[in-house]
Amino acid sequence: MPKLGMEPIRKAALVKATIVEIGRAGSLDVTVSQIAKRAGMSSALAHHYFGSKEDIFLAAMRHILSLYGAEVRGALAASACNPEARLQAIVRASFTPGNFRREAIGAWLNFYVLAQTVPEARRLLSVYQRRLRSNLLACLRPLVGTRADAVAAGLGALIDGVYLREALKEGPPDSASAVATVMEFVASETGKRN
Repeated sequence: MPKLGMEPIRKAALVKATIVEIGRAGSLDVTVSQIAKRAGMSSALAHHYFGSKEDIFLAAMRHILSLYGAEVRGALAASACNPEARLQAIVRASFTPGNFRREAIGAWLNFYVLAQTVPEARRLLSVYQRRLRSNLLACLRPLVGTRADAVAAGLGALIDGVYLREALKEGPPDSASAVATVMEFVASETGKRN
């Protein structure tokens, strides 16, 4: 059996430390030294594994996006085959404790900022938005027909907006309230109350 080696373990520690530090600072105004210290290693080692602070941030967002994607895939696999259940599964997956925690919310907010100036961040954000839109459209077309495009756009914007509001409020994230807010919009657009 091959040895795993320290590189993947250290990279994972740096990614987790980056997410925590961004959440703590509430911005991308964190240093590689702060990230490395939280991960229990030197900043030189962090630079060795990632090259730059920007690359560490991008690795952290790839990690968050992969967790989100796994949550959505799992929720869709476990949901019933009807469009309403699948739509609700997507919304709930967007606000699970793994995705909707203070550190991840801060990372998402700063990811949007980074995407304005960094092409790779813009590309990752575009991939996320296209996948979300595609999943939403698949559920919405049978429910609202030709309005699916507009409803999917509104729903995506609302999910992003709930994250933005959560980043700006005090206290722990409230997943149940977030899901209820988004599902109320879904109900008003589809005419289906749960």
